[in-house]
Amino acid sequence: GSSTSKPPVIRFKRNKHHKGSIYCVAWSPCGQLLATGSNDKYVKVLPFNPETCNATGERKKDRKPIFMSLKATHYRQKQGPESGGAILISAGAGDCNIYTTDCQRGQGLHALNGHTDHILSLYTWGGWMIASGSQDKTVRFWDLRVPSCVRVVGTALHGTGSPVASVAVDPSGRLLATGQEDSSCMLYDIRGGRMVQTYRPHSSDVRSVRFSPGAHYLLTGSYDTKVIVADLQGEISDAPC
Repeated sequence: GSSTSKPPVIRFKRNKHHKGSIYCVAWSPCGQLLATGSNDKYVKVLPFNPETCNATGERKKDRKPIFMSLKATHYRQKQGPESGGAILISAGAGDCNIYTTDCQRGQGLHALNGHTDHILSLYTWGGWMIASGSQDKTVRFWDLRVPSCVRVVGTALHGTGSPVASVAVDPSGRLLATGQEDSSCMLYDIRGGRMVQTYRPHSSDVRSVRFSPGAHYLLTGSYDTKVIVADLQGEISDAPC
């Protein structure tokens, strides 16, 4: 028999939260902060109450002109003796930097520089590590415990490479996946420091890549309107509607 799915219930909505398009949203690990980034030059952080599903009272409104077009936002929980806050990791500014902000104090921490063109994607894992994909056709790895990039990975196996629109790292921290504007994906062995494979599952920009929890599959989404699940053992299939 057929089953009828119920639409999700909207618990909170805020109209005109930004004056421009909203490019990205993120939860803090504790689930008590929301962050939004927009091309109106603002980054906004809201306290969120899980019990009432309500977010009121902006804790921080960043008007720095560096956030011309924020494309990616992530949180990680602070650790160590100053635990209790969350660090916002944001990028996509015209100056090609990644910025870290202490949300508890509303204070900027570091600007990580090295990319030579706009940053299009971010991914965090392992508590300290960041992967960033850029229009400059590279992925850079960063460790928040050191002030500079720890590795640069190019996308050119054959040809000149392509801008990196999306990045993800599998749960074990072993494998990087990229989605690129030339409709291809790349798999990169982080520990071995080598490109494993490139393949072309789509016919347009690959805007999102994510590993399944066991890293057996890679889910990709593209401007070609398709969602594709790739079996990392070799088989690729379109996801069912």
